[in-house]
Amino acid sequence: MFATVWDWIWFSFWIFAYVAYLFILIYIAVDIFRSRDIGGWMKALWIVLLVFLPFLTGVVYLIVRGQGMAERSAGTRPDIVEYSDDEVRKVSFANPSDEIAKAAALRDQGIITAGEFDAIKAKALGEKY
Repeated sequence: MFATVWDWIWFSFWIFAYVAYLFILIYIAVDIFRSRDIGGWMKALWIVLLVFLPFLTGVVYLIVRGQGMAERSAGTRPDIVEYSDDEVRKVSFANPSDEIAKAAALRDQGIITAGEFDAIKAKALGEKY
């Protein structure tokens, strides 16, 4: 079927181009439905044109509404909140002395063994056990 390496490269290029083209069409369709500034009839018209004249409609859509696509896409992403290390420790980790006290109480009640207590203590202190 394929005679040379160049045939494989050419075939791979066209497969890549086709998949990229499909991704663009899907992204445009998603953006059409995400858009709040156009009505239902205009959305339907864009979709019909995208189905019957996909290449031309895709190029026109990117030219006419390209800037809005970026803004709508950015609007859907959640705001990233950066926390300091101290805030993360407050939320996700208990105080090591509290953890050791809880483990000691469990050991004294006979719920855990001395070895388990030592492992919990080492973990709370950040040591390898």
